[in-house]
Amino acid sequence: MTAILLDRAAQDAETAVACDNFDDDDSTAFFMPAGAMTLARFRKWTASPDFPENGKIAYLGKEIFINMSPERIDSHSSPKVEIYTVLGSFVRKKKKGRIFFDRTRIVHKLAQISNEPDAFFASWDTLKNGELKRIPSPHGDDTVEFEGTPDWALEIVSPSSVIKNKVKLRERYHQAGIREYWLIDARGGEIEFQILVHGDDDYVPAKRVGEWQVSPVFGKKFRLRRIEDELGDVDFRLDVK
Repeated sequence: MTAILLDRAAQDAETAVACDNFDDDDSTAFFMPAGAMTLARFRKWTASPDFPENGKIAYLGKEIFINMSPERIDSHSSPKVEIYTVLGSFVRKKKKGRIFFDRTRIVHKLAQISNEPDAFFASWDTLKNGELKRIPSPHGDDTVEFEGTPDWALEIVSPSSVIKNKVKLRERYHQAGIREYWLIDARGGEIEFQILVHGDDDYVPAKRVGEWQVSPVFGKKFRLRRIEDELGDVDFRLDVK
């Protein structure tokens, strides 16, 4: 299936929408029309042995996003690990629900989305009342995706995912009713860290107290800083209060 999609894109490059701000990223990442591929068919594909283990492939409305780019360490992996560490510990300590990281897929039928966020969180109430539910694997021996609306989602921008994260996912996550969206762009000199809260027509910036942003979902204030580790390499700190 992946080969078919890539071949279609190569034959019809004019209909594939290239991502902007690639900078020096030479890898392949693009949007293409889904054509006859419905969300239901896409879901069957993601649960099949034919679905690729590498890269990120998402269904966004009537488009499919294919990204085979390598993950960048300083601007993507490092902030992601810090957020995993801090929020993962916080959620466990406060017994607020479950947080899920990379390669865990969420599906929302109304918003027409199937995507693997950098992370998402669901409170116990959300899981208990079925707003977000597990979908079993074809053999029923595990879970292959979640369907519904988590409380919180995280996306970290890469050169190959600017449009996806800042425009298309923002729209789809809002349609899905996700209460809070953390959007991080750590590629430049200044970190663009946004806590976005679900509004009537779009996400709106969370309340700020100085350099801190208030998270309604977690009930805390957060700030994200870039630091140097003992080797002089880039690292990040997510502060909570």
